[in-house]
Amino acid sequence: MRNDYKILDTEKTYFITGVAGFIGFTLARRLLDEGCRVIGLDNINDYYDVELKKSRLEIIKKYSNFLFFQSDLQDKKELERIFEESKIDIVVNLAAQAGVRYSITNPDIYIQSNIVGFLNILEECRHHNIEHLVYASSSSVYGMNAVMPFSVHQNVDHPISLYAATKKSNELMAHTYSHLYGLPTTGLRFFTVYGPWGRPDMALFLFTDAILNNKTINVFNNGKMKRDFTFVDDIVEGVTRLLNNPPKENKEWDKEKADPATSSAPYKLYNIGNSNPVDLMEYIETIEKKLGKIAKKNFLPMQDGDVPATYADVGDLVEDVGFKPQTTIKEGIGKFIDWYKEYYKISRVDRHPQNW
Repeated sequence: MRNDYKILDTEKTYFITGVAGFIGFTLARRLLDEGCRVIGLDNINDYYDVELKKSRLEIIKKYSNFLFFQSDLQDKKELERIFEESKIDIVVNLAAQAGVRYSITNPDIYIQSNIVGFLNILEECRHHNIEHLVYASSSSVYGMNAVMPFSVHQNVDHPISLYAATKKSNELMAHTYSHLYGLPTTGLRFFTVYGPWGRPDMALFLFTDAILNNKTINVFNNGKMKRDFTFVDDIVEGVTRLLNNPPKENKEWDKEKADPATSSAPYKLYNIGNSNPVDLMEYIETIEKKLGKIAKKNFLPMQDGDVPATYADVGDLVEDVGFKPQTTIKEGIGKFIDWYKEYYKISRVDRHPQNW
């Protein structure tokens, strides 16, 4: 752990973009429970179920220390007004157009949200003396890299989806602002996040919904995939520990070796993953066991933009903030399915569907 490590400062004001999203909501609730003042922004788009986003918001809007703005990162004037009128100390940018596969068919929105929107955040941070910008990158930046586990010290120059390319671009843009303006920036490469209040386009949600409704699940690459599934509470714990520990200039940074994870500027990258890749079929079996019901499976080839395996090296996270995610998929899937059944009011599971 860093010698100058600081615990969460509850006197600071935290600005979270994408606050109605899966990770944004979970982080906001954690900070609000700790007594922090949180300002949230979200455009409530219809990429997935708007009602789920509204349900998340209903929970955090009950806190007196929470203020919400419905707006878009591309709305530069509104973003500027929020920064001007609010005393923001630390920014957590989680707003983005998500989804690897969606980026194949809808490229334009990724540039507007993930590039233009992020530039606007950087500009506001620069002009308002923000203490620390923490932003979501993604494990997808590793692209064609095959050396496991994935390390932030590897070069990641071969993305295989536009989504991944925008996230890599965010890291480069952040470094530029760290170098030019001394803005401390921390990029977090999240690995396959899952858990209660999760996104309906993610595997766990899709599989659970399909199994409960007697539908077939699509299993890509014929099930021969591994993912470093990471429980959302572990993601939030990692983020929370980093908030008040901005990166400092690395005086020993070597231009000839050019470690991509750090810099002579106040810039740092971290992986946040479980460091325990799980076979997709094992993941599905764990869902089946929790539901007490076998899935009907449709085995398909690999999809464009997808990778066969992910595996996070979290050595830097452990070294700097003393935390390593360790929630098992049995525990994490169990918590998700319990939430799912409560949220959608499912009291019983038909374990013997007809016509199978």
